[in-house]
Amino acid sequence: MEKFILGKKLGMTQVFTDDGLVVPVTVIEAGPVTVVQTKTNETDGYTAVKVGYEDVKEKALNKPERGVFAKHKLTPKRYLREFRVSNTEGFEIGQEIKVDVFEEGDKVDVTGTSKGKGFAGAIKRHGYSRGRETHGSHYHRGVGALSGCADPGKVFKGRKLPGHMGVERVTVQNLNVVKVDSERNLLLVKGAVPGARGGLLMIKGAVKASK
Repeated sequence: MEKFILGKKLGMTQVFTDDGLVVPVTVIEAGPVTVVQTKTNETDGYTAVKVGYEDVKEKALNKPERGVFAKHKLTPKRYLREFRVSNTEGFEIGQEIKVDVFEEGDKVDVTGTSKGKGFAGAIKRHGYSRGRETHGSHYHRGVGALSGCADPGKVFKGRKLPGHMGVERVTVQNLNVVKVDSERNLLLVKGAVPGARGGLLMIKGAVKASK
């Protein structure tokens, strides 16, 4: 059965291994989540499990959202997310999934929304090099030539230019689970994960994990 859960990023710290090595970890408050819906090839064209995370007052949801939970007499949840699975067997509506589905040593993929950085120039946004600062140069942090003159006479779509940076869906793969605290619903993974403190994260078993 595939492993997955929703959580919130609490921040980063460091822990010591039994060998005395310092390991940087991200602390995630993971779950518990409730199975709200299961999707199958016969009814939806694909197999997935939809889960809800974090209790919320019913008045905070709109009427269609309230209907989803009222249909199965479930406690309303703030967040609803789907996880693709190969088989929905073993998942039942109303079932609670806790952080203890993961174990120390597991590999996970973590998906979140990256921090917003506002309107950024080409150097910050795309890693361009700046122009020279001396000898009468009037080109420092500009974008550079955008296109040819008469031919092609236009700027092609996809050109790397200044613009809004961040607030994108980002996935970091193959992170090691360092510790699981089932009493406090905490998951410690090695390294950094996308987003700011308090941001919603989707954690699932790594797709490319080495056997």
